[in-house]
Amino acid sequence: MGFLDQWAGFGVTFRTMFRKTFTEKYPEKGWESNGQKGSQLGSGGGDRAKPLAPRFHGRHQLNRWPDGLEKCVGCELCAWACPADAIYVEGASNTDDERFSPGERYGRVYQINYLRCILCGLCIEACPTRALTMTNEFRLADDNRADLIYDKDRLLAPLLPGMEQPPHERRLGNTEKEYFQGLPPSNDIADTLSYREETGQVKHEAGTGGAHTGGEQ
Repeated sequence: MGFLDQWAGFGVTFRTMFRKTFTEKYPEKGWESNGQKGSQLGSGGGDRAKPLAPRFHGRHQLNRWPDGLEKCVGCELCAWACPADAIYVEGASNTDDERFSPGERYGRVYQINYLRCILCGLCIEACPTRALTMTNEFRLADDNRADLIYDKDRLLAPLLPGMEQPPHERRLGNTEKEYFQGLPPSNDIADTLSYREETGQVKHEAGTGGAHTGGEQ
C-alpha cells in the first residue's frame, strides 16, 4: 500500500468539509411545501407536508361497512400471513344484543406490534374482507415501547357521516345475505347510505340518527 493510498479515503471528507450544511427542522417545519396541508398524514398538527404515493405502506387501518359495522371477522388470516409475528387477533361471536360485524364473528381483540412490523403488506393481501388496509401515515416513532403496540381502538377507521358506532343491528339488510346483496356497486363508503335513501331502501326516522331498512317498522 503506497503512501497516497492511505490518504485516499479522506478524499470525500476533504471535498465536503467546506460545503454549506443543510439541516431539515423536522417535524417543526415539516417537509418541503407544495401548497397542501399535511392532514392526510393523520398527525403532527398543521405542518405542511408533501403527499405520498397512494399505495404507500404506512400505518394499518381497520375499515368499516357503510352502516358503521366492522369488516373484520376475526379469522386471523392476517396474523398467519405476517412474517414478523406482529399481529395478534382474538375472534368472538356476535349476539343479537351486541353485534359488531354483519356476519357471525368479529375481531374482539386486534393488536399490531409496530416494534416488529416491517410494513410489508402481506397481511392486507391475506384479508378476505378488505378489513385491513394501509394508510399513508408513516410517523410512528414514540418514546416508549408500550405505545407502539396499537390496539383495536387506535386502528379502527373513524365514523363517516351516516355511520353508527357498534354494537348495533344490521342497517342494510335483515340477514347476512340481504346485507351484502344490498350494497351498492360503488365502493365509495361515504355515498352508500345516500344511495340507499335515493332508491328507497333506507329511511331515517324523524328525530333520530339511525338508518333503517325499508321493511322495518
